[in-house]
Amino acid sequence: MTNFDKRAKDWDSDPKKVERARQVAEQIRQMVPLSREMNGFEYGCGTGLLSFALQEDLGQITLADTSQGMLDVLKEKIKAAGVTNLHPVRLDLAEDTIPAARFHVTYSLMTMHHIHNVQDILRKFYTLLEPKGILIIADLDKEDGSFHTDGTTDVHKGFARDELQTMVESAGFEHVKFTTAYMIRKMVGDEEKSFPVFLMTATRK
Repeated sequence: MTNFDKRAKDWDSDPKKVERARQVAEQIRQMVPLSREMNGFEYGCGTGLLSFALQEDLGQITLADTSQGMLDVLKEKIKAAGVTNLHPVRLDLAEDTIPAARFHVTYSLMTMHHIHNVQDILRKFYTLLEPKGILIIADLDKEDGSFHTDGTTDVHKGFARDELQTMVESAGFEHVKFTTAYMIRKMVGDEEKSFPVFLMTATRK
């Protein structure tokens, strides 16, 4: 069982995570002209907080994660809510075959800093998108390593925006834009620290 499997059942009980997803969804609406004619793909969906927040703005949405625990919680939420356009799938793009379907929008929230080979995943996002499709990434700005207070070490310490832009453009994307979508505040030792979450959009050629 992964760390995320263990945390899955209590994930939505954190109001800060729920609010973070809500605010990121609002920023996405401001930066991207979403419509029910567009289908979406969320990578690293967890319990689906972001896709639930965008559920009425898009058509069919595929939600992918590597954690079966998170997906089990997500399936229960979908059943309880009675929504019909959210479709969970267990998928690790680092190892599994890329799905045959193509999407108008691909997005992730607080996922990329857990991915070892970011450049590889960005290229696969490019493949998953329709021409002129939109990539959306929300994640941590570069930080000093103090964000993960749970002992997690196999992560990136956020991203410098200019460095991520270079990686995204080298994967084939254009029209890269950034904004700050949310501010995470958490106690690190005896000090409250702030960790900005950026929202980046880019377009497939």
